[in-house]
Amino acid sequence: MSSKPFTKRTAATFFLGTAISGSWYTATSALFAGQMGEVIPVVGAIILAGLTPFAANALQSSPERGTDSFDMEQRLRAFDSHAIVNIVDTGGMLEQVNDRFIELTGYTRDQLIGQPVSMLYQDEFRELLAEIRATLMAGKTWQGETPLRCADGRVIQTQCTVMPLFDNKGAWSGSISARTDVTHAKELLAERDTAETLYELRDDIWIVDAETERFSYMNRVAMSRSGWCTDTYTEQTLETLAEKCDNPALLEACRDLKKSGKAMTQFDTQLFGNHFQVTIKLLPTGGAAGRFLVMLHDVSDIISEERMKSEFISMVSHELRSPLTSIKGSMGLLLSRAAGELPSKARALLEISHRNADRLVLIINDILDLEKIANGRLEFNLEEVDIAELLHETSAANASLEQRHGVRIQVEGTDDLNKVTTDPNRVIQVLTNFLSNASKFSKPGERVTIRAEENENELRISVADRGPGIPASEQHKVFQRFADLSNSNRADNGGTGLGLSVCKAIVENLGGKIGFDSREGFGTTFYFTLPKKNSQVAAEEPAALLREAS
Repeated sequence: MSSKPFTKRTAATFFLGTAISGSWYTATSALFAGQMGEVIPVVGAIILAGLTPFAANALQSSPERGTDSFDMEQRLRAFDSHAIVNIVDTGGMLEQVNDRFIELTGYTRDQLIGQPVSMLYQDEFRELLAEIRATLMAGKTWQGETPLRCADGRVIQTQCTVMPLFDNKGAWSGSISARTDVTHAKELLAERDTAETLYELRDDIWIVDAETERFSYMNRVAMSRSGWCTDTYTEQTLETLAEKCDNPALLEACRDLKKSGKAMTQFDTQLFGNHFQVTIKLLPTGGAAGRFLVMLHDVSDIISEERMKSEFISMVSHELRSPLTSIKGSMGLLLSRAAGELPSKARALLEISHRNADRLVLIINDILDLEKIANGRLEFNLEEVDIAELLHETSAANASLEQRHGVRIQVEGTDDLNKVTTDPNRVIQVLTNFLSNASKFSKPGERVTIRAEENENELRISVADRGPGIPASEQHKVFQRFADLSNSNRADNGGTGLGLSVCKAIVENLGGKIGFDSREGFGTTFYFTLPKKNSQVAAEEPAALLREAS
């Protein structure tokens, strides 16, 4: 392609030179005569023929230079609008930045020019800056990825080329950096990696648009369980899911989360025939509504295993309780001298065995109660109860605690108490547990107080001691199963670690609340409430049923 313009230009120059020199020769031959007429035409023609190519090249080169210069300006303008460019001197100070640099970073030129280039890097990337400088001082070009700190604190990721600059004597005079913003590309790669990871998880993962309530993502497990595929799940909504599973729990939870402005909610529910532990997070996006990240953890197998474990423990506990009751009864008879007087050493050993048999029976009863609570089979027999009488009865039934621990149990606030409909045996169970703990942690001679208070809506019963109190750092685990506090000394004081969790379940099933107040070094007060309103309703229900039956 390049040879054709070259040939045309050469031919045109040849013919132009021939025409000019020929014209000169003809004209001067007619003007001059004699010897001059022979010399001047020939010499002139030769000179003109030689100068013509130079003149042609001069005429051609002028417009070409203008075109090349114009093309170069366009290329530089395109480069300047795309790349982030800055020039740095040998001292590491910024000398120049282009408009694109200002636009992306949010700085002004006054904030940059004359400042160290290190201001654009976070502290942990100072070593990278030193590496770039060493490369430039060696006269080499550095290429790689660099973070760039913006005026508002954001960090953008850039692909960077840094070239050394030299003066006319060949000495290093600084550098020029050309960067490309790759932040968005890296975010897309990160999202792709995250999506690939979520796709392979065993838990169901859904992403739902909070405004339209449409599914925008489902991982492999979620698609398999729901029966929707990549092409169809984007057409489905939370409302469709609620209809499909006949369970609006997830739809309502998402709407409540959006309305309340909270970031997360968790609950258990049943979907697609399985039990799930559901976690929903409301993720903010560029839009106003955001997205719901829904994670479903299938706990069907765990529930099944827990049920089997519970049934096994229940069976073992039932099998153990009968022989233990007989053993305890036999030892009680021996201690009461039903078989005659026992030697003192034998009696002491028998008392130890009897106390541990008591402890085993308590453990078994607590385990059975917990198993009933877990399966919703804890039985309650509601009846109208005289609370004053009940509290005095409980105090008398626990007289052995006074003898064993050397404490005094007192009942206060029982004057003019109204009757309450509740389960008296369960109330005694809770109070006995409170009294047992209070007596164990009280010094001999101290007082343990049972107090009753009532207002218009509820009855409050408390048991107070003057023991060591519960450390503030451990109060959060008081009602947990098998809770073992640092000052409980369970080996000496006995106890199962289950009693208070059982009490909590009993009180809550009776419609009340349970709690405690404690100051380390001053004692602890455990209390529970029983609602009067609910008790009255419970008392009226049997009568109403009898009327309907008649």
